[in-house]
Amino acid sequence: MIDSPVAGPVAERPAGDDAAVREHRNLAARVRSMRLNLPWHAESDWERPGPGPEALRRDASGVAVALVLSALMLELMRGWAFGAGDGGNPWLQHLAQAVMFLPLILRRRYPVAVMILSSVTFLVVGLTVTSISGQIGFQAAYFASLFSAVAWARNRRVLWLGVTVVVAAMFLWIVLGMALSSSYDEMIAALGVEDVDARGLLPPLTSFALYTFMVNAAYFGGAIMFGMNSWRSAHQREQLAEQAALLEAQGADLARKAVVEERLRIARELHDVVAHHIAVIGVQAGAARRVMEKKPAAAAEALQTIESSSRDAVAEMRSLLGVLRSTDTENPETEAGIQRGPEPGIEDLPALVEEYRANGLAVTFNQVEDRPGALTGLSAPLSLSVYRTVQESLANVRRHSTAGSAVVALRTGETSGQRWVEVETVDGGRPRPGTAGSGYGLRGVRERAALHGGSTEIGPRDGGGWRVRVRFTLR
Repeated sequence: MIDSPVAGPVAERPAGDDAAVREHRNLAARVRSMRLNLPWHAESDWERPGPGPEALRRDASGVAVALVLSALMLELMRGWAFGAGDGGNPWLQHLAQAVMFLPLILRRRYPVAVMILSSVTFLVVGLTVTSISGQIGFQAAYFASLFSAVAWARNRRVLWLGVTVVVAAMFLWIVLGMALSSSYDEMIAALGVEDVDARGLLPPLTSFALYTFMVNAAYFGGAIMFGMNSWRSAHQREQLAEQAALLEAQGADLARKAVVEERLRIARELHDVVAHHIAVIGVQAGAARRVMEKKPAAAAEALQTIESSSRDAVAEMRSLLGVLRSTDTENPETEAGIQRGPEPGIEDLPALVEEYRANGLAVTFNQVEDRPGALTGLSAPLSLSVYRTVQESLANVRRHSTAGSAVVALRTGETSGQRWVEVETVDGGRPRPGTAGSGYGLRGVRERAALHGGSTEIGPRDGGGWRVRVRFTLR
């Protein structure tokens, strides 16, 4: 007996239970697979959709044409195939054919019922109007009823039960017809064989019996085989249509997600670029205001820095906005007339730190590699994320903290076989009143970390100040 998953801790189970469970499940899967390979179990959950009104009209037209052609063939055969005493009542013969053909109009809507009705008709006509039971049109109509039942039946269990009954009844009828026929001599005479010592491989009656069996086996087997092929083809077409619709929906969803992710990426870039340049502009504007009267040259230098930073900010925002407005998916920047430079990375961190130093923030930058060259193989997206994280952290120090200094540390390492690169920015200041931001900057930092499977630690320090620590996973 297999324990329930909630019955107790896994450690309490015997060691062999897991293997026994897996073996039991594998055996059950093999049994289900074998059952599904049987005709009456094959994909029995699927039901073939019934025909629409247009299909019924086509079936009615086709049956009418086939009935007219079969009636014409019957009249043609009357002139040469029937003997003097085999002509029979022509109206009764045409009526028998019509009774066999007309139910085929509903062969796709009520396939099993039409098959049973046609089988009964075949037996009755075979016993009463024997002159046409073997005609091509009559046999073709019965074949169509068998084929349609297998191809269109929605309840497969009922279908195979009906097919089994019909086939068994037909072969029983053939056997009884031979067993209850007249004497052996009359049978030989009926076959037109005068010499009982036939020249074939087997005696005449045995040969006739085996031949009849093989013909009927091919007849019924062919109808069933072609019907199964039609049903499976319809199933496969529906599966392909569902898969195509699913792929289309997934493609649309992926395209939508790609648009959202691209919007978020551009939003992060815009925020980081604007935050950085606005921080520089704010610092320089304050410095220019304080020294404008006493040191005009220093004020002019600060204003020049403001001008340069504003131009850089406008240029970078125009570049990103050009990407948004472009319709050329292969090279949007070229169409928009924009020539963007390479994205910044960890190699640009010293220049970023120096820029903040020049603007009055004492930044200390430390780079520690656990092995030589550990930072040289970083991918461009990861390198950009590290740079933007430091840029956002320093911008927040300038805007929201009273600190006059900050420490930036870039490290590499390995934990449990997983390589990582970590960047940390700390300051010792207090929050500056009236400078609360929107929170989009720190959200962008967390999003960048999540893109690379990393983690973040953002918040106040125990000893005072603020820490932004982000660890990116190397893949």
